[in-house]
Formats: sequence, structure tokens, C-alpha cells
Amino acid sequence: MGTAASGLEGLILKKKMAEAGEKSDVMREIRIEKLVVNCCVGESGDRLTRAAKVLNELTDQEPVLSKARLTVRTFGIRRNEDIAAYVTVSGPKAEEILMKGLQTKEFELHDKNFSTTGNFGFGIQEHIDLGLKYDPSVGIYGMDFFIVLSRPGLRVAHRKRCRAKLGNKQRITKEDAQQWFISKFGGQIRTD
Repeated sequence: MGTAASGLEGLILKKKMAEAGEKSDVMREIRIEKLVVNCCVGESGDRLTRAAKVLNELTDQEPVLSKARLTVRTFGIRRNEDIAAYVTVSGPKAEEILMKGLQTKEFELHDKNFSTTGNFGFGIQEHIDLGLKYDPSVGIYGMDFFIVLSRPGLRVAHRKRCRAKLGNKQRITKEDAQQWFISKFGGQIRTD
């Protein structure tokens, strides 16, 4: 009974939109697929565990540690040593954390922050700008935010069975991502 009622509501909505001259474009809506918050410390040990604690406090999720790919003697980094922590967040929690991060940037991003595939990222200098309490035993950490945008239907390209290419109309371009950012958050994009 629930599906019949929702189907009837959908038909009524389509009919109203047709009368108003609007097109239904549910499949064209852009949404946040995931948000990755990365905190690279550059060394393992106590500083890394404190950075992981900050990420845990921000997202309420357990962070994953990243390993160094190469040995860099000038920085004192060895291969396969834990040097960073990151958390992947999705859903309404991702939007809430993104809003906090954009408030620290005053909703202003550079044109260079947007990739050609419609994703964007930015960094902040101090985690206390996100509304977290300052703890002298933890210190202050900066972090990177990276946002992956998608439209409905992306699963077609990722599923195991009957995988297919994503159509060009479903791909998100740099301009689409910038328009979404401006309309959703009222942001500004600097080109200088």
C-alpha cells in the first residue's frame, strides 16, 4: 500500500510540475558522495595519535592511519611508517562538517580548488576554528577537506554485475561543481 500511495503522489507531483512548465530532473541533482578529512602530521608517534584524537572528536568516527610511500631522509620519514590520519564521512554528517569547514574559509574558494571531474578540496590551518575546544595537551592541527560530488546513477559504473559506463550527462564538470557550491552555500569563487 505504501508504494501505491507514493506512486500516486509522484504522478500528482509530475502533473503539477507539467502544468507549471517545470521539468522533473531528479537524476540531475548533485549531492555529496563523501567527505574525506585528512590530517597529515609527517611523523608517527604521539603527535599522530593526538591528530587522530582530533579527527575522532570532529567526526565521531575512528580514523584510519596512512603510511608513507617513500623514504625521505631530509624529513626523517621511513617507508611504511604511519604519517597521517584520515576519516571518510558521508550523509548528513558530511554536510554538517563541510559547513563548519567552509565557515572558516568564509565560503570563499579559489578556482584552483575545483577539479575537472567536479570534486573540490581545501585546507584549514587550525582545527579549533571548527568549533572544537582547545586542549593544550593536544595542540593545534591543520587538516584538508576533500569533497566528492555525484549524481544519482553513479552506482552503474561501480557495481560488480552489469557494470556500464557512466553517461556524459551524468558526469559532473568543474562548472557544475562551482554552480552547486554557489547555489547550495552562497559561496564565492575567486579567480586571482
